Amino acid sequence: MVLLKKFETEAHKMETVNILVEALPYIKKFHKKKIMIKYGGHAMIDAEAKTSTARDTVLLKYVGMQPIVTHGGGPEISRSMSKLGKEPQFIEGLRVTDQETMDIVKMVLVGKINTEIVSNIGVHGGKGVGISGKDNLLIKARKRAPHMVVDHNGEEKIVDLGLVGDIDSINTEIIDVLTSNDYIPIISPIGVDESGETLNLNADTVAGDIASHVGAEKLIILTDVPGILEDPDDPESLVRRMNMDETRELIEQGIVKDGMLPKVLTCMDAVKNGVSSAHIIDGRIKHSLLLEIFTKSGIGTMITK
Repeated sequence: MVLLKKFETEAHKMETVNILVEALPYIKKFHKKKIMIKYGGHAMIDAEAKTSTARDTVLLKYVGMQPIVTHGGGPEISRSMSKLGKEPQFIEGLRVTDQETMDIVKMVLVGKINTEIVSNIGVHGGKGVGISGKDNLLIKARKRAPHMVVDHNGEEKIVDLGLVGDIDSINTEIIDVLTSNDYIPIISPIGVDESGETLNLNADTVAGDIASHVGAEKLIILTDVPGILEDPDDPESLVRRMNMDETRELIEQGIVKDGMLPKVLTCMDAVKNGVSSAHIIDGRIKHSLLLEIFTKSGIGTMITK
């Protein structure tokens, strides 16, 4: 029994060594490279997942990479709105944002979620700094113009989403200063227009645009699905690697649709604009970040040029 236990211990040690050996080429390849990580889904809701994701982000820093984090916060914003007696409204998946809603968005994204991520990064030995798109005019945006939509009755109508913005430009100076001094930037997805007005931005789009502008090696989007599935009802139908043409085909075939479509389009834009690869992975899986970056097969979908 003692001999068997010793054998199992030695086997476990060897397995650990093999994992480290497999990771080495990737550690070398991505040394000093910027990795843009978009926190979303389970990785922002479950306490254990939040801790695990923060720890893994710090590990990337300690093995020589330069992680940059962007986060969303839709569910938390909706909960806060409901608590304050305000009913969330969405059109085509985008939150209608009046001034009162914008105040709640800022309170939740900048005051709550961002500071929590910074704290989790710090607990695990990382130097996290929370910023928003307003800091040093990181993200200049413009208010989205009213546009035509078709309602559930099939009727066309003009809608104004309020203080929802589209990105005009990215000023990477503050990110470059932070990463070059070993800090991990944690970015809230709000922007500012020419008059100083705060605008609500899509977190995936922010992550993709910043990834392109800072010359990131990878864009990694954490979600609550395994990645791109050929059959939405079959997790085993995961598409592990795709180039741009193959991705376009899945969109045209209607396989990529609904909530996955904007994430995939963000990934495609990032790759088109210089990011080497974009990944959509399941944040519900423990250490999903590390498994995607440091193993040959990965765990999600990788999109390349």
